[in-house]
Amino acid sequence: MRAVASVLHLDLDAFFAAVEQRDKPSLRGKPVVVGGVGGRGVVSTASYEARRYGVRSAMSTREARARCPHAAFLSGRFHAYRSTSDQVMGVLRSISPLVEPLSLDEAFVDLAAADLAEHPGLADLSLPSVTAFAEELRTRITEVTGGLTASVGIGTSKFIAKVASDLDKPDGLVVVAPGTEQDLLRPMSVTVIPGVGPATAERLRRAGVHTVAELELLSEDELVRLLGKASGHWLFNLARAQDDRPVVAEREAKSVSVEGTYDHDLTDRSLMEHLLTRQAGDVARRLRKSGLSGRTVTIKVRMHDFTTLSRSSTLASPTDTAATIGRLARGLLADLDTSGGVRLLGVGVSGLADWVQEDLFGETAEEDEELPEVEVPHHSRRAWAPGMDVEHTEMGRGWVWGSGRGVVTVRFETAATPAGPVRSYAEDDPELSPWIPPVTDEPE
Repeated sequence: MRAVASVLHLDLDAFFAAVEQRDKPSLRGKPVVVGGVGGRGVVSTASYEARRYGVRSAMSTREARARCPHAAFLSGRFHAYRSTSDQVMGVLRSISPLVEPLSLDEAFVDLAAADLAEHPGLADLSLPSVTAFAEELRTRITEVTGGLTASVGIGTSKFIAKVASDLDKPDGLVVVAPGTEQDLLRPMSVTVIPGVGPATAERLRRAGVHTVAELELLSEDELVRLLGKASGHWLFNLARAQDDRPVVAEREAKSVSVEGTYDHDLTDRSLMEHLLTRQAGDVARRLRKSGLSGRTVTIKVRMHDFTTLSRSSTLASPTDTAATIGRLARGLLADLDTSGGVRLLGVGVSGLADWVQEDLFGETAEEDEELPEVEVPHHSRRAWAPGMDVEHTEMGRGWVWGSGRGVVTVRFETAATPAGPVRSYAEDDPELSPWIPPVTDEPE
């Protein structure tokens, strides 16, 4: 823990939904839910208007529709989220060389590593200075992103900064003065501590521990006996606001994976092998695009009863070939009993490296493996997914309002226009096409 409050945590508010509201004027101020739109979809992000009806991240889309049937349910546009995130991370990196992204919408910034001479607003690391600087930063983020807001927390450690950013959402700023950390934490639930999920919270509850103050009363030995050495030591320190983790500028990818959830349980083994092979090809392309390879191939299988299984196999040397990844994935599937039905399949590669070992005794060229011709079942991602960007030769750009029974309905508007008109077309109308964002050659 530092002597000054110099760790900043920034969290963009309801990020995916906020980007959709920014780019779709007709949805501003209205409930928006981003995630899987099918019957088995899961909510990724809900706007604050939707949260008032009890819609939350990780909730099933079915339940979200029941709670807020009048919300706009959108499948999401990763390109828009990525470009907006890049803008925000660029602003943060202009402040300090030590920026640690946690996801597209949040990051830690080490203000102690900033060049104070280049940032007049950050005269020193006193509380008035960092507070004024954070206010300027939030204004700058709103300007750069075209209207998005961010909640910011500043403290003497990553833990305290993260807790602080959650205290006044949305569009808030909380700076925790050095020496006041434990007073802040003690009334809070133990679930405020990273890593305390439902299972750990239940163990602590059985021990009579509900708040951080009650957790603080337990000795380290008691916590180790209750939760194990690693977790016990971790909770003992954080209950006392002791966190010396540095802000790390680069967070290397630990794995590359692809998965799909299907509207109907899969029971045909040939079909599952076909899907795994296709996913293996997607993973291999992503590995090669990033200049990576990996040694460990893992499959993820969620059964009809929501039981999730995973199996892994590790190679002697890293690979980035679809044939190898696919062969291992299908072999792992062969060891599982899937007769009851499968609702989700996924393939991932971990143990990443930036090199590939040449096969000295076999073929290095990737070979396509023959698989039975099968029909892939309807997937929750549709050809005209709700929310996707489209373009019409006469009407210009818009987004998919909905589709079905051979018809696609489009609202024509963008972030730079007022709320626009709604028109319906045949799904195969040659004048309507997906809008693809232009490719920009930006330095890595």
